[in-house]
Amino acid sequence: MNPNDVMNDEWYMRLALQLASGAAGQTGVNPVVGCVVAKDGRILGMGAHLRRGEDHAEIHALRMAGEEAAGATVYVTLEPCSHYGKTPPCALRLIEAGVARVVSAAQDPNPLVSGRGLELLRGAGIQAEAGCLETEAVELNEIFNHYIMNHTPFITLKTASTLDGRIASRTGDSKWVTSGEARAYVHTLRHRHQGIMVGVNTVIADDPSLTTRLDVPGLNPVPIIVDSSLRIPEDARVLEHPGAIVLTTYQASTDKIKRLEDLGHRVLLTGFGPHVDLVEAMRLLGEREIASILLEGGGKLNGSMLEARLIHKCILFIAPKIIGGAGAPGSFDFAGYEKMGEAVILERMKVDQMGPDLCITGYPRYTPGVGDAARTD
Repeated sequence: MNPNDVMNDEWYMRLALQLASGAAGQTGVNPVVGCVVAKDGRILGMGAHLRRGEDHAEIHALRMAGEEAAGATVYVTLEPCSHYGKTPPCALRLIEAGVARVVSAAQDPNPLVSGRGLELLRGAGIQAEAGCLETEAVELNEIFNHYIMNHTPFITLKTASTLDGRIASRTGDSKWVTSGEARAYVHTLRHRHQGIMVGVNTVIADDPSLTTRLDVPGLNPVPIIVDSSLRIPEDARVLEHPGAIVLTTYQASTDKIKRLEDLGHRVLLTGFGPHVDLVEAMRLLGEREIASILLEGGGKLNGSMLEARLIHKCILFIAPKIIGGAGAPGSFDFAGYEKMGEAVILERMKVDQMGPDLCITGYPRYTPGVGDAARTD
């Protein structure tokens, strides 16, 4: 292929990726997808998938292009769908529009349908290919890719600590560990996740609302509270609006379960022992189409989730502060591993600076056969 053609493909695909990224957090269990229709050096149409159950990115872009779509090249960040779901197959619509070429960044990760959209296009005489900026496209849809394969939520851990690893002082004061710039980014993360998870100790100590607060309107994630003994106060701010999910055990008070449900909240029973079964909890949340969760727990919940190997991505803020204190809590409170070689390692790390704070993003790699805890208070 001509190097200029490759450069052109990447230029248009980057635009499509930008369109997709702008809709992050809006599509529920669906992927974020962007699309650009181009011909003879002109952009004819652009679109993004904006909401589950509504038109896909290709349909928006084709509608904008109109009859000029005939003979055009279509750049789409994910392989056009080939099956009937809540909307008709986009591959058929591209065939009807008479496009000449379709460039896809990534194939559908679902092995039951992967490649079929491209095959359908090729069968109609359309040049169809995948792989242009594939790495960027796969990362953009890491939530969808995990959910479609595992049917459980993609868990992003967010924590903020001082240089000496404390998330609060020895008196419990945590306002504020990080700067306003870092906290603003956290609210963007809330907008981009379907659920936000904390432990009941955080609710009792801080009484958070767990809402999204940005300079522009944002989407509020579903509050998810891990509460083995159902100690959550019924007047907690997080329960002010219906729709919260409380994870507890079969040992919890049936009277309190009923009161919480009467307030419009869901109570999920996840274990017969004294602690919430976190693995089972993730399965139940996945059944309820919670595809992504931002974990903003304290050290104990973070540690339990890490031991259970349920964290898929870590976003760690480090403030340039040293607070000390033997009793000051840390980001992860669990028994720990016996050998350094068993430690969880962050891979694909990226480091950014937000105001005075560092933001470290990485993906945990768990040592095979080490750690199997899956419970917390």
